[in-house]
Amino acid sequence: LECWILAEVEGAGDQARRGAMQQQVEEERVTTGPSGTTGRQKEFLSQRCNEGDNPLPQMFLPPQDTNHGTQGDKLVIAMVGLPARGKTYIANKLQRYLSFFHGAPTKVFNVGNYRREMYGANQPSEWFEIDNEEGIRARQASAEAALADLKEFVNAGMELGRVAIFDATNSCRERREWLIDQLTPILQSKSHIIFVESVCDDEELISYNIRETKLNMPDYSDFDPDAAVQDFKARIQTYEGHYETLDDQDKQYSWIKTVNGGQQVVLNKIFGYLPGRIASFVMNLHTSPKTIFLSRHGQSEYNLSQKIGGDSGLTDHGREYARVLADWVHVNVLDKSPRARLWTSTLRRTVETSADIKHEEVMVDGRSWIMMRPRQWHALDEIHAGIFDGMTYDEIKDCDPEEFAMRKLDKLGYRYPRGESYLDVLQRLDTIIHELERQRDPVLIIAHQGILRIIYGYLMWNEIGSREECPHVSIPLNTVKCLRPHAYGCHLESLCLIHKEIGSDGQTEPNAPDPPSH
Repeated sequence: LECWILAEVEGAGDQARRGAMQQQVEEERVTTGPSGTTGRQKEFLSQRCNEGDNPLPQMFLPPQDTNHGTQGDKLVIAMVGLPARGKTYIANKLQRYLSFFHGAPTKVFNVGNYRREMYGANQPSEWFEIDNEEGIRARQASAEAALADLKEFVNAGMELGRVAIFDATNSCRERREWLIDQLTPILQSKSHIIFVESVCDDEELISYNIRETKLNMPDYSDFDPDAAVQDFKARIQTYEGHYETLDDQDKQYSWIKTVNGGQQVVLNKIFGYLPGRIASFVMNLHTSPKTIFLSRHGQSEYNLSQKIGGDSGLTDHGREYARVLADWVHVNVLDKSPRARLWTSTLRRTVETSADIKHEEVMVDGRSWIMMRPRQWHALDEIHAGIFDGMTYDEIKDCDPEEFAMRKLDKLGYRYPRGESYLDVLQRLDTIIHELERQRDPVLIIAHQGILRIIYGYLMWNEIGSREECPHVSIPLNTVKCLRPHAYGCHLESLCLIHKEIGSDGQTEPNAPDPPSH
């Protein structure tokens, strides 16, 4: 309505008429009701209901991509690969992605964890040899126990479908055929079992995986690091002797093979929407170490006046943070990694926050490279507050207490009238996450609290239990969060770059028991 009215008078030169119409817009905004309807629209809808024009209305909106799970399907993903190839990393990433961005109930069943629980840790490499009968029986019993729990999970509910991930080496065709035989009776078809194989022949990356993840396993809690590396390499050799990769002999099954972190990807019999998204996600995954830096924009004019949304510029304090952030980036990021990337939203406050970061052209590995070449993403724009854009929380509470109360009941699913919900934002951030997982260089993301809450929550899966927690996470101003993902979670370091009291950022709801909100 506002856009239409302003368009009507654009170029007319009639300031009095323009002012009158702007006043009408404000009046309509104040009388907007819980569903984003204006006073006139509410009167019309009430009249229709009284006249019985729509006695059987559709009560609920169709689900979004972020909330339809698997559309009722049951899927099992079975990992395949030698030890130290990133299988557990991929399994945990898939679990987080499918539950976070598709609302699919997803769980990982790690056979190694079952083995340690049933038979203890610290088993030597000889225990994994193909002719060790005791080890064979124990590993089979561990796999059967994990599979029994997996079946129970798959059969537990159909409200949104289920995705179970069987995390084990599954290194030979005999084991994979055993899985097919066990799972086919509880699934719609064999195509609902997807094998995901991770192949890696990069010795440097394999050594990194061993030292960064495997040495932290309970199996090596009492080992000398060098002795642990040698023992684990010996364990890998026991598997290499009878390892069978997925190839044309397995063309009757559904599978995805990724080589050296996505440098080559092979798909076989991958059908349907969600399997397609799984394939797209897996081909962007790799286990190379990287750091992701998250920062809110500097203090904006709307922060200072307690307003949400909008497209305001920075205050003096915000510009100070932009300078301090640039200095920090030059010393702590670019001096170590000149190929680091810079992402911002398209809104003024994030673009201005990045303005002092240098974009010099340098030579990297014999090639010309522009450091921190800025890339603006509409998908990183702040959650849109609809008709409440540019208002304070006190104003929202006063003019529409019912709407204000509805949001507090379900911050994840609540949609601002004519605006967005966090579920809407999750849907547009799906692309960002695929792109972020693909990166091998450090990435600095300068964005907004609502956006960074979701990215932070996705990456910090060992701290944030579910996406329902994300709208309540505090991402303070003047702070850089440094995140380093690994197979079992994400290392976090929070750095406050300016220790100065600047007052409220306008993001705290009145009488809210939770941290700052959008």
